[in-house]
Amino acid sequence: MTLKNRISLLVSLLFTILFGLASTVIFVLYSNFRKEEFRDRLEIKALSNIKLLVNVKEVDDQLLKIIDQNSINKLYDEKTLVFDSHFKLIYSSIDDAKINWSIEDLKYLKKHKTFFKQQGDYEVYGVFYDTKDKDFYALISATDDYGKRKLLFLRYTLVVSYIFFTCICWVLTSFMVKKAMNPLSVFHQKIKNINENNLDTRVASKSNKNEIDLIANEFNFMMDRIEISYQKQKEFTAHASHELRTPLSRITSQIENVVTDPATSEKGKSFLKTILSDVNQLTELINSLLILSKIDNKNHENTEVQRMDEILFSAIENLNKSFPDFVILFEMEESDNLDSVLEVKGNKNLLEIALGNILKNACVYSDDKQAKVKISVQDNHLVISISNSGKTLSENEQKNLFQPFMRGKNSKGTSGFGLGLRIVQRILSLHNTTITYSVPADNINLFQLFFH
Repeated sequence: MTLKNRISLLVSLLFTILFGLASTVIFVLYSNFRKEEFRDRLEIKALSNIKLLVNVKEVDDQLLKIIDQNSINKLYDEKTLVFDSHFKLIYSSIDDAKINWSIEDLKYLKKHKTFFKQQGDYEVYGVFYDTKDKDFYALISATDDYGKRKLLFLRYTLVVSYIFFTCICWVLTSFMVKKAMNPLSVFHQKIKNINENNLDTRVASKSNKNEIDLIANEFNFMMDRIEISYQKQKEFTAHASHELRTPLSRITSQIENVVTDPATSEKGKSFLKTILSDVNQLTELINSLLILSKIDNKNHENTEVQRMDEILFSAIENLNKSFPDFVILFEMEESDNLDSVLEVKGNKNLLEIALGNILKNACVYSDDKQAKVKISVQDNHLVISISNSGKTLSENEQKNLFQPFMRGKNSKGTSGFGLGLRIVQRILSLHNTTITYSVPADNINLFQLFFH
């Protein structure tokens, strides 16, 4: 899970939990408040009835029932019972509602003065009223229909609000976190695209000095140091290779002169030819290193339009000069837009070096001293395929195929340094071209160049 998604999830979960707790607390507090309010209403009604019976002599049972029925404070399903000091019922309202009571309840009232309890859907309140002459006990039962409807409405409101605002929170949190983390995504994309050909890439930072800007600044400082070190390394390789070419050229020339001298014995000529072969290999290695050091997108701007078929023919012609025994079989698929896709922006010399190295590699490692070249069009893009028959590479060797100085098991008995394909990859990467290696059939090596 990405950091952006993790932050969104944690913030959303935190809000969901807090809002759920807040809704629960509100509901519980209001439920307790409703009970206390209804309890107070029952107490007022019970004491009113007792005081009317005790203090107003004109009020009898029938009149109290009439007053009770027409009271503006009448409760829903109300039932009132009043007892004297001998636990004798002296008043009962005429409602059908019933109150389950016992002598123990009245004794409890005498001791504790009041009680409040739940009986099914009804809530019962009991009160002990003490006068100078007599003691009275009152039990009143009713249902808080109005209060419960308000509580039910509150519950539905809280549930709907919880679901609605939770969904809004998840959406807004995801949007805000994505917006806040967008600079980091840009930062990541730029880092991902950095390679040896664009070490001058830098990440833009603002002046507010937040954590992302601080990381961007440190990254830019690091890239400055890496670019300087890389350039110094390339300059050293280029200078060293250039300086080594001169004495090697002199050595080669002197050896060739001695070999052609009639005074040199046959044994000496054989010995000098062996040395000359080693010197030529060393010269080839130095030339390859020099090419690698010079390949740079700053020095070779890819602005000129080149015809890839002409470059390919030129590379084949040069290869035939060095290896006249090798045969190159050429094939070109017909396509309506072939002429347009053959035109590629790039450096002619570098592209010719790349194609020449692949062709040489295909011929050198073939069993029959021949290779097949095919030009085709795929999704309006140029594809050059070069194949040959010979020993193929293992999966492990394929992973490191384009690494410098990498040579497979099929290279035994063949001269080389493992830099040819590395040079090819570097050149093609400058021209926005990818190269792949595959084994489409037994003993068939296939290189494909995809020009984008």
